[in-house]
Amino acid sequence: MRSTSWLGTGALACLTGFALVLSVPTPVNAWGDAGHRIIGLVAATTLPSDMPSFFRDAAPRLAYLNPEPDRWKDRAERQLDPALEGGTSPDHFIDSDMVTSARLAGALAARDRWGYADSVRAAGVSPQVMGFLPFAILEYTSKLRADFRLWRIAPDATVRGWIEQRIIEDAGLLGHFVADGSNPHHTTKHYNGWTGENPNGYTTDNRFHGRFESQYVQAHIREGDVRAALTGPAQAFPGVRPAVLSYLARTNQLVDTLYALEKVATFRPETTTPEQKAFAVSRMAAGAAMLRDLWYTAWITSARGE
Repeated sequence: MRSTSWLGTGALACLTGFALVLSVPTPVNAWGDAGHRIIGLVAATTLPSDMPSFFRDAAPRLAYLNPEPDRWKDRAERQLDPALEGGTSPDHFIDSDMVTSARLAGALAARDRWGYADSVRAAGVSPQVMGFLPFAILEYTSKLRADFRLWRIAPDATVRGWIEQRIIEDAGLLGHFVADGSNPHHTTKHYNGWTGENPNGYTTDNRFHGRFESQYVQAHIREGDVRAALTGPAQAFPGVRPAVLSYLARTNQLVDTLYALEKVATFRPETTTPEQKAFAVSRMAAGAAMLRDLWYTAWITSARGE
């Protein structure tokens, strides 16, 4: 049996809470409900010991919140009013290959999502079609850092407790978008089957996205797989935006790898090839590492007034 010493304070609560979290029925989206929760749990339980204890003890809740933005796509709510889904769906992706690399770099240097949208629109692409994922990550990281800054100066335990609730909420929502950014499908116009010229004969199946990150992951990937693949130490980034953009660029560089693997052995629940599993695990571990490090960066830099 694997040792649970890595859980530190609140180990039994984490294990019990995560078991309850996995039992809650929710729609299957993005990395799949289970995949998102695994990424959130691994990130939350590999944090440095100098993170506040209330945050480390919230691992089950952080895992539960990781799929939250996909729950906003609920069909019943969409039928009542489509504003929520329509307004937030572009935050889950960036189809970075829809413009040239030079135009992309210029757009991503914009002060905020609205300047980015203007730049993308000037390139002849709808920003809603291209997506806002980098800015969703940057915005939630900034919210979290502001939360931590307020927590440090809270006037009493009551107010500090209120702020702690806000911190966990924002950290959990940040987790969703960071996790999305580890899947190559979320960084390309080929997000659900190859489009346009296809010299390598990659799949055009518009179910590929769901098969890979939901059905395959749920069937084959476990929390221990992702934990074992996360080997690097936690770090506080010297600059959040460069770190986020580099992270998404690395993910985008793996689009061809993902499609080539699909060509060799289709990602399905019954697929048992080691290369397919290794790829999925490595991507989820990359998401968990990035999420852990963004949480840690927000905490560390909040002390410096950054």
